[in-house]
Amino acid sequence: MNEGSTNTDFEAIYENYKQQGELQAVQEQTEAAADGLESIVAVRKNEDGDIIAVKTSSGRELDYVSALNEAKSGNLAHVDVFHRYGRDILRSEPDGIKSNNLDQLPHF
Repeated sequence: MNEGSTNTDFEAIYENYKQQGELQAVQEQTEAAADGLESIVAVRKNEDGDIIAVKTSSGRELDYVSALNEAKSGNLAHVDVFHRYGRDILRSEPDGIKSNNLDQLPHF
């Protein structure tokens, strides 16, 4: 970008980038559903706000450890498992869509 660019140019470019990412994320979700992969559609939390169970798109209710195992096996779409604090942690893929973050999903 040239030196004469304004802050508005940067903002417009970034907004376009975010919109393209959101479109791609929706497309990937559609493709995962077509591949028969389940996704997490709701969560259950304990009194501390920790996710203790999930509900999948097919209606299955999984405790947290079972959901981790399903994700590790590649059976759950749009989630990642990473190791931190001495344990495995389930999280939604960072796709720029806040509404599908595990903490934002409806409760069951």
